[in-house]
Amino acid sequence: MLSGVVGGVAGQLVEDRINTGLSTLPEPGPGATARPPGSVANIAAAALPSVVTIKVDGGSEGSATGSGFVIDKKGHVLTNNHVVAAAPDGDIEVVLSNGDAQKATIVGRDTSYDLAVLRIARTDLTPLRLGPSSKVVVGDQVIAVGAPLGLDQTVTTGIVSALNRPVSAGEGTESSFINAIQTDTANNPGNSGGPLLDMSGEVIGINSAIARVPGTSGSTGGSIGLGFAIPSDQARRTADQLIATGKATHPIIGVSLDRTFSGDGAQVSDQPGAVTAGGPAAKAGVKAGDIVVGFEGKRIRTPDQLIVSIRARAVGDTVKLEVKRGGQQIELTMTLEADPGK
Repeated sequence: MLSGVVGGVAGQLVEDRINTGLSTLPEPGPGATARPPGSVANIAAAALPSVVTIKVDGGSEGSATGSGFVIDKKGHVLTNNHVVAAAPDGDIEVVLSNGDAQKATIVGRDTSYDLAVLRIARTDLTPLRLGPSSKVVVGDQVIAVGAPLGLDQTVTTGIVSALNRPVSAGEGTESSFINAIQTDTANNPGNSGGPLLDMSGEVIGINSAIARVPGTSGSTGGSIGLGFAIPSDQARRTADQLIATGKATHPIIGVSLDRTFSGDGAQVSDQPGAVTAGGPAAKAGVKAGDIVVGFEGKRIRTPDQLIVSIRARAVGDTVKLEVKRGGQQIELTMTLEADPGK
């Protein structure tokens, strides 16, 4: 059972640290100098001043606590959309590592990628660097930082357990699709939006979802060693778009998938209009009833796997699909286009 909400818990544990007086500059902890470069203590001490706790008061929509981190010198903070979804017009407060509290506004947010960019009135904070998630390999050591259960500035460690895990959460228009990095770091409700760091201190993912034991939900389920993070390459592209325009573009191929198909692959629906006229798939020769079994050389087993593989790319990318049709396997090439409905 997957949960796309590792945030969303009450923030009473953060209250003791909030400083509403004069703004001060968060400083690295003693581990920045007392421990060797490249050690967990050294990396965590240097990163903590850039990691924030996000408190959301959505009024009748409820309250929540999540995590985030500074991404530039203009006051922009990156987090998960589901952390702030309860308060699109409500009250959002960002708490720095030294207890300073800042009111925040939403610059842009995107449900499908589960990302949001906030802005606070601080230009003196040190941003974390977004590293290349494309270079991550299974077995890499990683560090997760956030505010699980409201316990701000919590650091946990682990390894990359798998790559390209198709993770979907939410329903209908609130669905999100993540081509996730899987880790065994201890993530719990409240970790959402916090950085996943590599051993050079760069962000290679945004902690976003955890698997839960069946029968548990909300704050009743904790870490079982299955955490999922949005790759930094996707986060960087989406954050840049949200800052520039307030919204993100979604690449599509222009087909509707048959969710009742139980075979191996992702089957294009055989209903009228399943292949959008003039869309990338139609131009490439995809037909209703085709079964997509490969995307860019990787095997496709489920509809969600195809969706997250497409969403992990950029509008304008040229991709290759392997489709089965009438006992034959065909390779088709197409250029991804922006979803006109977004």
